[in-house]
This record gives sequence, C-alpha cells and structure tokens, in this order.
Amino acid sequence: MSAASRAPLRSTRSTRTAVRVRSRAALALGAAAAALLVSACSSGGTSGGGGQTGFITGSDGIATAKEGERADAPELSGETVDGGQADVADYKGKVVVLNVWGSWCPPCRAEAKNFEKVYQDVKDQGVQFVGINTRDTSPGPARAFEKDYGVTYPSLYDPSGKLLLRFEKGTLNPQAVPSTLVIDREGKVAARTLQALSEEKLRKMLAPYLADGSADSAKPGK
Repeated sequence: MSAASRAPLRSTRSTRTAVRVRSRAALALGAAAAALLVSACSSGGTSGGGGQTGFITGSDGIATAKEGERADAPELSGETVDGGQADVADYKGKVVVLNVWGSWCPPCRAEAKNFEKVYQDVKDQGVQFVGINTRDTSPGPARAFEKDYGVTYPSLYDPSGKLLLRFEKGTLNPQAVPSTLVIDREGKVAARTLQALSEEKLRKMLAPYLADGSADSAKPGK
C-alpha cells in the first residue's frame, strides 16, 4: 500500500478517536450532573459532600455557616429562562436567595408562590431572588411554570446542571431539587436547605441576613 493510500486511513482513525474522546467527556459531565441530582425532586436531603464542612444543620433542615467560615459562591451567570441574561455577581452587596427548581418537580410547584410572595415583601430591603432552572430540556415548560406561578425574578437556564457543579464539595452546595441557598452581602454562601419551603420557613431562613447580612446575631431558638 502506498503512503498516499495509507493517509486517509490515518485521518479516519484520528477522527474516530477525537469523536470517542468528546463522547466520553460528555458522558462524564452528564454522569456528574446526574450524581449531583440523584435526590432530585425529593423533600429533603443530607448535608455533607466530604471534606471540612464548616456548617451545622438544624432540626429544621436549614444548614448555616458562620461568618468567616463561608465559602465563596461560584460564578453563576448565563441565559435566563426568558431569554435574557443574569449574573449573580451583579448582586454583590445584596442578600441573594438562590432557588434550584424544575418545572417537572412537584415540590417546586408547591413552593413557587411562597417564593414570589416573600420576594415581593423583601426586595426593597436589599434582597434579590434568583432561580436556577435545571433538567428542563427546553425553556418552554420553565417559562410556562413562571407564568403559572407569577414568578417575576430571573432564573438561569441550566438544563444539564453545569452551574450546580461549580459549587465546591464539602460546602453548602445544592444537592437536590429543590434546594435553596442564601448568599450573604459579601457573595458567600451562608445557608442552605434541601427541601421545599413554606412561606414561614423561607422567611425564617432569610430573616437573620436582612439586617446586616450576618446570621451570627441570630441565636438558635430565637
């Protein structure tokens, strides 16, 4: 066989190898996202994720980290469900309530109106709500969800869970759908819960951070 006739074979093999590498990378990302959301659409979850957690989970299922022991929130930006753009970093200086949800998730539907009601009550107190919509394969159902429940705050569209994978293990990272996190005014994750929230429980979770962004002044049982 001449060199000229062997060249196309080498090219074909190289192309097949590149395709296999890309396919494996895509599968690995999908598997990681699936592992993160293994408890998807559950009514609760467990804290942890390995390493030094530095946070405490109360009997109410709300985990908190003391000021000085909080992890930075990762970079969370991109296209929103309604086709706009949002960047959580733009809200630094505000308390951010981050809610992970999916239109396919019954507990998310149960808590949606609670979030909008509380948002309307606190948005003038330096508070911004942001959603992360995940595992909706197209934005249509997510847009319909927002319309049905009157949701007015932005939600990042994250169908594959890439944004969720940016949270470090061993921190107050989202591990279920729904999950809710409170990011303090310094851009650090201060609290997390892995359950659908009633209006009362959402207000309780947020209240310690409204005055100055710190939960340290709020003692257990008060």
